[in-house]
Amino acid sequence: METFGARLHRAVTERGPLCVGIDPHPGLLARWGLPDDVTGLDRFARTVVEALGDRVAVIKPQSAFFERFGARGVEILESTIRQLRDSGSLVLLDVKRGDIGSTVAAYAAAYLDPSSPLYVDAVTASPYLGVGSLAPMFELAAAHGGGVFVLALTSNPEGAAVQRARAADGRTVAQTVIDEISQLNAGAEPLGSFGLVVGATIGDTGHDLSAVNGPLLSPGLGAQGATPADLRLVFGSSLPTVLPSYSRKVLGAGPDVDALRAAAERALADCRAALAAR
Repeated sequence: METFGARLHRAVTERGPLCVGIDPHPGLLARWGLPDDVTGLDRFARTVVEALGDRVAVIKPQSAFFERFGARGVEILESTIRQLRDSGSLVLLDVKRGDIGSTVAAYAAAYLDPSSPLYVDAVTASPYLGVGSLAPMFELAAAHGGGVFVLALTSNPEGAAVQRARAADGRTVAQTVIDEISQLNAGAEPLGSFGLVVGATIGDTGHDLSAVNGPLLSPGLGAQGATPADLRLVFGSSLPTVLPSYSRKVLGAGPDVDALRAAAERALADCRAALAAR
């Protein structure tokens, strides 16, 4: 079975280094002239898929904005995932799950088992019950060619209190996460399947990402204030494995399909230029 890392490497080579979120929060629905209900949610998601599904390497639905509508919202999420997979884009579900034992195993089954209606190419996960607690997720991802992006250095200001705290060996908590994910990717070619989430707004991290050998998802571009040029400061020599992620700056161009495509093309061009400037 082809690994997620290999599929991602090919998708980025063919379509370019860009991830676009599907974040149908109330403000965006209103901006599009859509009602804040399941009909607006469905129209929003379908429009993004139509505009970008066949041209962007990775599409990242934010699960919470679907879940807030209950069972009908989850049904629309399932449909959106199927549409995205049919369009050829890789689906990264932003769920940030993290737990222990049978619970994290159940989360893994929900998103990384091909028999699940919520099956996706990769998920985001929180390691703050210990990276080892995510082992069932890593194992199921490896068994079925999936990927996991683990939070490491996030853009929100509250994250630093935990992520930059020092462990007994002097490493920050974030660096221990980075190092453990690096071990999972050791020897993988052309790219490991286990990635990290590192915000584009955080500047020079002071952390060593050189051994990760996996994708580095970087949200925070656009509405959160970061620009593609900031990626050079955050990632340095690790730029080749960065996957820049936009949501509101691209989505705000809707609901016109051509305008969404143009916004994504501009974002991709900016990212290509920044990632090539080494």
